[in-house]
Amino acid sequence: MNRFAKGLLVAALVAVVGMAFRVSWNAQHDVARTVGADDTAAFLYPFVVDGLMALALVATLVLTGKDRTFALRVLAGYTAASLVLNYVHGLVPALRGGEARMQLADWAPANWALVLLATSLPVGAIFFGSDLVAKVLHHRTTPTADQDETQQSHTNRLGSDLQESAPETRPAVAESPAPESADPAPVGGPVAEVEPVKSAEPPVLRPVAAVESGPRRATGRVPQAARTPRPTRTPDELLTEARTATADWPDEKLTAEAIRKAVRTSSANGRLLRDALKAERAEQAVSEAQAA
Repeated sequence: MNRFAKGLLVAALVAVVGMAFRVSWNAQHDVARTVGADDTAAFLYPFVVDGLMALALVATLVLTGKDRTFALRVLAGYTAASLVLNYVHGLVPALRGGEARMQLADWAPANWALVLLATSLPVGAIFFGSDLVAKVLHHRTTPTADQDETQQSHTNRLGSDLQESAPETRPAVAESPAPESADPAPVGGPVAEVEPVKSAEPPVLRPVAAVESGPRRATGRVPQAARTPRPTRTPDELLTEARTATADWPDEKLTAEAIRKAVRTSSANGRLLRDALKAERAEQAVSEAQAA
């Protein structure tokens, strides 16, 4: 059903409900005046009863499960109560106009029941209306069967696509020798030509997208035997590298941290190399001074 048809259906429903409310308004107004309501209360009385019926009808369209059953019961109860009041109004002609208080029925228990029904409907409208609004506000939609079927069909379609993308292989047909007849062929007779057996066509391979796997997680520490051994340098090799790296350095930059970073060694070796290099430079400065 398109949107125009839905809108037309809703408009027709609103029109029918409005006309029904107008027809029922006189009966409920007169009954309210008869049970003791003033002019304002009697004017609002039909809105309370029929308004709760409209609210329950909307709640039945929104709620599901037990809440929807509860809304249907409220709608049915208030519909029956409105029907009873309209029936009493039509049965007793003196009620029309509602100008004076009077009994709704000649039998006392029936009159008490009708008065109790008419006076309890506004209180029930407050209780049931609040409960229905709370249920509608706290209602959470659940996936329906149509959504489950749509998801299942989508999964099946993905599976069929994967099967079509898989390479199709044909079973290879093995060449078997022609069966030899038990009876020997007559000598000198015509020999039938045997057609060669055609080899099976190679399977057609289709490209399939590679599936990227995530990074592998570490399962534990790598054993020492599987690790790449680190080269160990002797003190003389370290000193030679440090001497080459710091040849053009001034004395102010000759620190243990700078040497450690240049040679890539430990802090302790950096301090030893610093002391050795400073000692060499001091000896070189003394020898140069003596030579001068």
